Amino acid sequence: MDLKKLASTLIPDDNLLPLEEYEKAYPERQLEKGAEVTRLAPSPTGFIHLGNLYSALADERIAHTTGGIFYLRIEDTDLKRKVDGAVESVIRSLDYFGVNFDEGAEIDSPLNKYGPYYQRQRASIYRAYAKDLIERGLAYPCFCTEDELNAVREEQTANKEITGYYGKYAKCRNLSEDEIYANLEAGKSFVIRLKSQGDTSNKITFRDAIKGDITVTENDQDVVILKSDGIPTYHFAHAIDDHFMHTTLVIRGEEWLSSLPIHLELFKVLGFQLPKYGHTCSLMKVDNGVKRKLSKRKDPELSLDYYRSAGYYPKAVVKYLMTILNSNFEEWERKNPQADYRDFKFSISKMGKSGALFDIDKLNDISKAELSTLSAEQTYDFLNGWVREFGTDKDRQHFADGQYIIKILNLICGIGGKKRRKDIVRAESGVRMIDYFFDDTFAPDYCYRFDNATVNSVIDGFAAVYSEEDDNSAWFAKVKQIAAENGFAAEMSDYKANPENYKGSVADVAEILRIAVTGMPNSPDLCTVMGILGRSRTLARLSAGKR
Repeated sequence: MDLKKLASTLIPDDNLLPLEEYEKAYPERQLEKGAEVTRLAPSPTGFIHLGNLYSALADERIAHTTGGIFYLRIEDTDLKRKVDGAVESVIRSLDYFGVNFDEGAEIDSPLNKYGPYYQRQRASIYRAYAKDLIERGLAYPCFCTEDELNAVREEQTANKEITGYYGKYAKCRNLSEDEIYANLEAGKSFVIRLKSQGDTSNKITFRDAIKGDITVTENDQDVVILKSDGIPTYHFAHAIDDHFMHTTLVIRGEEWLSSLPIHLELFKVLGFQLPKYGHTCSLMKVDNGVKRKLSKRKDPELSLDYYRSAGYYPKAVVKYLMTILNSNFEEWERKNPQADYRDFKFSISKMGKSGALFDIDKLNDISKAELSTLSAEQTYDFLNGWVREFGTDKDRQHFADGQYIIKILNLICGIGGKKRRKDIVRAESGVRMIDYFFDDTFAPDYCYRFDNATVNSVIDGFAAVYSEEDDNSAWFAKVKQIAAENGFAAEMSDYKANPENYKGSVADVAEILRIAVTGMPNSPDLCTVMGILGRSRTLARLSAGKR
């Protein structure tokens, strides 16, 4: 068979360069020894999830810890799944979490010398290499229809055999020259398949950068490398792109392990040096006592939009992922509590080899701790950013008065006090936590523990003597006065000594006032709350709180 003629017939493009010209167009990167070149290569589907951030963070940390490059490539070979604005969404989402690219699609960078970074714009390179494989007898046209392929799959399934296009099922593998040209003259659609040289009786030991040595069987599948529209499949395109973009390390999910034999063979037949592969463990959760993988359908926490809409502090999410990406991160952070997490020496050797358990409670603890390091002004900026995008109209009206909000935050966060409070978990809960400072979101639950007459007497008595000029000492002296006047112990020591002599203690009186003013039995310092609300609103709430 005249393979050169066949290659020119199947791929008649006249714009293809000799292969060595493509090599010249993408010279080696000039980086220090040991520098890693990593990439994120999503499809433009518009959905970016926690697993993407998990891998992207590992890619970014490894690249930047070693003085290398982290770039963005878009694998847009499947137009059916393409969503407008998806690429910008990926960049925006990762930027929110502080994960930034050095070069790539839609990245304005002087380092952009290895593009285009969209696969569809690199079609000529793939077609040139597919043509070369045909000329070398390592690829061939396949004219099988979808119905024929489905019939093969059904037969394999019925026989409990591995599904795919291989061996006796590779019906177009050994077509004669006459049969090929007859199909072409008949106008039959075709794809280009790899003519696999593998044998599944042979085993390959592969050094995974994360999991260590793993053994796989050789590939014997004649996978499609060019689809009927002339656009490559992921398998073929990624091998060529990683070669010409000089990717040194590919971090990807362990679900790609099944495709590893295909990729090993493709790099071999293309004559390219194989990058290092590291397969990350799946993110797991405990559901009714059973471990399972996080699911797009079942688990809202898999979507990155969940963390933004719930208002998780982005650095907290990143730090949490760092704890499950590198086993020694927590110990390092305990020793370096003030250090930036980027100062940590990230190592692929410390990445987990088995499923990582996602723990929302631990994330909440980290989020509280991170938010507690912010000043009132920084906390306001963070909460206000969430309010502008996800809050209600009332929230936006409230946050328009920044100085008022900052007064509240200084109180509820304990800023300037002896012990900083860690009450805010995320923006949404923080915003809801201060609703009672605004009349239009004040929703009291008047759950008093005393009879109406006692409640009303306490409220009226305190309202008569309240002054917003009082400091905490003078304010509490008046609470004690009202306690004594209403049969409560003014001193806790007296109540503890003889509780039967009193209705309750001064703390119970304070609780009545707290419920009337805040609608809750627990709140930050009530004197300060009243001071922030102001005299007229405080008195109005005391009056409304009577039974």
